[in-house]
Amino acid sequence: MSCASIPTEHSDFCRPRIQRSLIPHALKIACVILLAVFGSGIATAQDSSDTSDDNVSTPGPIVEVDNVAPDQAIARRLTEIFESSGWFTDLNVGAENGIVTLTGVADNEQHQKWAADVAGRTQDVISVINKLTIDPTVDLQSSQEIVQNSLGTLLHNFLARSPLLIASLFVLLITAILAKVVGWSLVKLLGKRNLRPSLQDLIYQLSSIALWIVGLLTAMVVAFPGMTPSKALTVLGLGSVAIGFAFKDIFENFFAGMLILWRYPFDRGDFITCDEITGKVERITIRNTMIRGLDGELSVVPNATLLKNNVDVLTSQPQRRVRIDCGVAYDVDIDAAREVIREAVASCKSVQAVRTTEVFAKEFASSSVNYEVAWWTGSKPTDIRRSRDEVVSAIKRALDDAGIEIPFPYRTLTFKDASVKSAIKESLGAAAETN
Repeated sequence: MSCASIPTEHSDFCRPRIQRSLIPHALKIACVILLAVFGSGIATAQDSSDTSDDNVSTPGPIVEVDNVAPDQAIARRLTEIFESSGWFTDLNVGAENGIVTLTGVADNEQHQKWAADVAGRTQDVISVINKLTIDPTVDLQSSQEIVQNSLGTLLHNFLARSPLLIASLFVLLITAILAKVVGWSLVKLLGKRNLRPSLQDLIYQLSSIALWIVGLLTAMVVAFPGMTPSKALTVLGLGSVAIGFAFKDIFENFFAGMLILWRYPFDRGDFITCDEITGKVERITIRNTMIRGLDGELSVVPNATLLKNNVDVLTSQPQRRVRIDCGVAYDVDIDAAREVIREAVASCKSVQAVRTTEVFAKEFASSSVNYEVAWWTGSKPTDIRRSRDEVVSAIKRALDDAGIEIPFPYRTLTFKDASVKSAIKESLGAAAETN
């Protein structure tokens, strides 16, 4: 209730005591800055004062000495005002020497503060002691009205901004179409250049990200007219610190993906081995790399893992050398066996004829002389498996045709017990007689 609603005969009790001062514009700005800086301290002080038992407010520094209104008139007038509002129960207004004491129950905090404000603006009131408490019961009807008013305000604001929101959505639609057109043009243009596929992917993805950043900033400025591009960039700059801490791993993989796409020595279609994963690189994105395993399973590996760990690129060269061990009996001519093995390997179609086939005597094993056989074939894992199968089969056939033995391991057993020896002799003798 304001002083304008008070009848004329009582208007002298509700005359404002404080004149509004004209504060310069610069001083207002300074006050806003100080409030922003010291807001937490002010809020703490305010909370401590609100929680005290006696909420004392001083309306102004002017204290009248002469022509002071009677305390009973002040208390009576305030009681009439508060009772007419219907917001208070068990209300009692006391006045003594210009100090007003309010006791009773207010239905909410806003009306509690309103009562102290009205009493403080009443003529000849020096100070107000606000002992009003808030009714702890929940008024469902009042709460429903508050919710309805809030929803109505939100709906009104949404409808008022709906043209701007529609315009911002249209900007995003234009951005999506433009990103598709630019991406299609880049694919056509870069396809005519002699660039690595991964480098083409990097250029395509960076251009798409740049277009979307510009589109989002434009949509933000359209949706919020007070937001200028410089303010939007400032907001993004301040938010990037918190986002950087929250999404550290994502950004780590992002920059690792850029390095892999730009300078790393493997590309789409290469076979690599990293952290017990072996397979074909199917796709390299900004965040991860997709590797198709030799058994057909798809592994999604974060780019940071590829950047931090050792990576073996199996297909960095078109050819790879394969090695196997082959053993022959001790009574076989070493040079003859070597030549048979070399000719068998050279006859295989999967062996590169331009590269030398190597057959070296490697070691004296328990029952054979072992050779290390090395040849060159395709670098893909499937090429290596097929070539190894072909070479092993060719060596076995060539050694069999030449009458060269591939010996089984020999074992010599020694028995010190005489009864065991006699039993073995008897069994051998019985077997000879049977034959």
